[in-house]
Amino acid sequence: MASKNQIKMIFPSCSENVGIARVTAAAFAAQLELTLSDIEEIKVAVSEAISNAVIHGYGDKPGEIEFTLSLDEDRLEFVITDFGKGIADIEQARQPSFSTDPERMGLGFVFMESFMDELIVESAVGKGTTVRLIKRVAAAPAH
Repeated sequence: MASKNQIKMIFPSCSENVGIARVTAAAFAAQLELTLSDIEEIKVAVSEAISNAVIHGYGDKPGEIEFTLSLDEDRLEFVITDFGKGIADIEQARQPSFSTDPERMGLGFVFMESFMDELIVESAVGKGTTVRLIKRVAAAPAH
């Protein structure tokens, strides 16, 4: 089934672009009759996923992040892909308080999982990571 609407962005992995992706996700989600709370949760989940790609995917090295936003009949889907380091152990990375960086709280995946209806993480060491954030929505008309 083709998406009702889709946007794909490609941008450098710098922290300044986290805010741009966050605002884009909010504007995209606003096509639907969602609550402000739903939109805030989407913004946080997307911010966490993009931040992970910038900080953990690439570290200090430059790289690209692909961000695809899709709207289907019954769901919003946000796909964040980096081509960086990858995650050696996804299950471990998804545990609360786990982080490869002692400066970080390790709650990114926890927020993504609690704010979205589905979180799918695929990764290969040395090749990168793809995070799919899915928010199910009532089949309501888009504006």
